[in-house]
Amino acid sequence: METIKLMALRHSAFYSPYLMTFAGPFLKQQGLAASYEVATAEHPVDESILNGYCHLAQSAIATRFADLEAGKESRIRHFAQINERDGFYIAGREKDDDFSWQTLKGKKVLVDHFFQPHAMLAYALKKQGMDFSDFEVINAGDVSQIEKAFRHGEADYVHLQGPYPQQLEAEGRAIVLASVGEAVGPVAFSSLCADKDWLQTDMAKAFLSAYTASMQYVIEAPAIEIASKQKEAALFPDIELSVLSHTIASYQRLGCWNSDINTSEQAFNTLLDVFLHSGAISRRYDYEQLIAGIK
Repeated sequence: METIKLMALRHSAFYSPYLMTFAGPFLKQQGLAASYEVATAEHPVDESILNGYCHLAQSAIATRFADLEAGKESRIRHFAQINERDGFYIAGREKDDDFSWQTLKGKKVLVDHFFQPHAMLAYALKKQGMDFSDFEVINAGDVSQIEKAFRHGEADYVHLQGPYPQQLEAEGRAIVLASVGEAVGPVAFSSLCADKDWLQTDMAKAFLSAYTASMQYVIEAPAIEIASKQKEAALFPDIELSVLSHTIASYQRLGCWNSDINTSEQAFNTLLDVFLHSGAISRRYDYEQLIAGIK
């Protein structure tokens, strides 16, 4: 059985349609075995795709913006959407039935400063009539450092992707209060990318069949089934099964996953709005420069 080499920029239940291609039966049904790893400094996504270390990766269309701003072209194309919503949450230390985004004013907030989550949060704040100057922004580092800082009592609120705020909630350390995805609305958040030449191969066609089936499955299946020990639970050994299931269900309710795996032009245009607001891009780019549509 041929092995398809998969990579992820980040590892989260937010990417369940991708994870289930191999955690479920879908790739095997296409005659493919799979290897999976998360990108590292030694093996970053773009370099790994271009040098053949992996066949495809979970990433984000926005990762291409820096090259476009510098006038550089790339063989990498984003060919299938994973999430059409931001998957981050705002969690606080106490239950607050009256919570609104305005509640953050004057408080200390641990904010994920990775380029896309940071830009999306800035845009969500804009839609709420706020900006980062309204509260004290704390940059603790990567996801594990952010979570650790919150556990150690730093800040009033934390900005994290599932299932980490849900795990904190299950432990009685936090309450999930708001969804950035709900505030921003439909947007081209995360997607799969590969070398444009690889997309013409039989392996790519087999993967797309598996991925389309996996996407439909995670939209329709009970969250507890997706999270089960026979499926995703093995990929999240430090997360309680009930927490993983709760996280997947919350992403289902949010409408993160769409049975049409193409990135819509509407979602792409909102992505441009987000990054124009953040100042990361200086102009609007063409859909075809970044995305390979699936027929």
